[in-house]
Amino acid sequence: MPMESPWRLRDFRTLFTATALSQLGTNIGYVAIPLIAVSALDASPGQVGLLATLSTAAFLVIGLPAGAWVDRLRHRRVLIAADLTRAVLFASVPVAWALDALTLHQLYAVVLLNGGATVFFDVASQSFLPQLVGRDGLVRANAAVVGLQAAGNVAGRGAGGALVQLLTAPLAVVGVGVCYLASALRLIGIRRTSTRPADPGQRPARLGAQIAEGLRHVLRDRELRALALTASLTNLGSQLINTLLPVLFTRELGLSAGVLGAYWAVGGVGIFLGARCARTAARRLGYGRALSLVGVCLAPAALLVPLIGRGPWIWAAGAGWLLATFKIGLDNVLGVSLRQRLTPDPLLGRMNATFRFMLTGAIAIGSAAAGLIGQFAGVRPALWVGGCLLALAFLPVFLSPVRTRRELPPQADLPPQHDSRPLVKE
Repeated sequence: MPMESPWRLRDFRTLFTATALSQLGTNIGYVAIPLIAVSALDASPGQVGLLATLSTAAFLVIGLPAGAWVDRLRHRRVLIAADLTRAVLFASVPVAWALDALTLHQLYAVVLLNGGATVFFDVASQSFLPQLVGRDGLVRANAAVVGLQAAGNVAGRGAGGALVQLLTAPLAVVGVGVCYLASALRLIGIRRTSTRPADPGQRPARLGAQIAEGLRHVLRDRELRALALTASLTNLGSQLINTLLPVLFTRELGLSAGVLGAYWAVGGVGIFLGARCARTAARRLGYGRALSLVGVCLAPAALLVPLIGRGPWIWAAGAGWLLATFKIGLDNVLGVSLRQRLTPDPLLGRMNATFRFMLTGAIAIGSAAAGLIGQFAGVRPALWVGGCLLALAFLPVFLSPVRTRRELPPQADLPPQHDSRPLVKE
């Protein structure tokens, strides 16, 4: 479905605004939840690391089957159910705090179950988007979504830090639940529904076989495999840093929650700028050269991040973080667009789930590693490990066929041996 701009489509605008609300809630919670653990519940670095690990553990546990399930379900219904679940979970935190019953174990449960809902939301959203905008509109649509996520990092994390400072962290979580509820209500307005099997009585393929098909599609394709490895290393390094920043800022440097939120917001600015420049870079350099050359030039800036401290060092570390996240923003737009074009529609859910499994699995490993390194070696060594991983994350793409690709490929077709049922609109 060729199109001039995805903004001409009402359903895309609806999905975009709903995602904006969801992202705002996610980013407020990103700041508020660890600060509740550190300031209100006196959590140790190891406990903060466990909290971050549990927030992404669902992607390891149900990430792959979620893709197969999403390929069988209505995407809009999955999105709405996920938002409503997250709204209820986060509403429980201020209620427990008001009753003087809030514990670390409740926070563990909230972030774990929230992660499960987020698995389905993310996979369904990335699988629904190509059906709303068409393959030719993917780059512009993905640039808008990545830019939105970056703006959410700026507004949400900045607002999260400010709300924690003004209202205390437990009360700031009220805003998280409200954002998720508003997103669910907005999603009801989407008129187009995702495709589904034409013959509901036909027995679907076995879940294990569908999961394996998605894994083979990603891991056997040299370009998809390189994109997944680069993104996984990026997430691993980023999470090693982000997990322990609340401990570093509040305990070692004695800085406020507002400063922490502002520092995270700098990363959002970098992602936003990278997303905005992605189409221009791809047009002038080619898709592969944009992905690889920007990595070579900007990834080493991540080595400035572990130098963070008071005075000029916080500015140097902030500059390094801005450049590193600029690369992440560009990678997100071009990488997601490329992998969507390399994947036929019936495999989109499983492809996205496989990527989310690897990417968020890397976040879970990074969270656990940050807790262990922070507990036994200190915060600074964990930051250096994260910075080194970010600096080297570009290598899988740089050493792959992606480096020589100038244009996006045509829409991928299913291989002849694939036994897929025909799809029709609801």
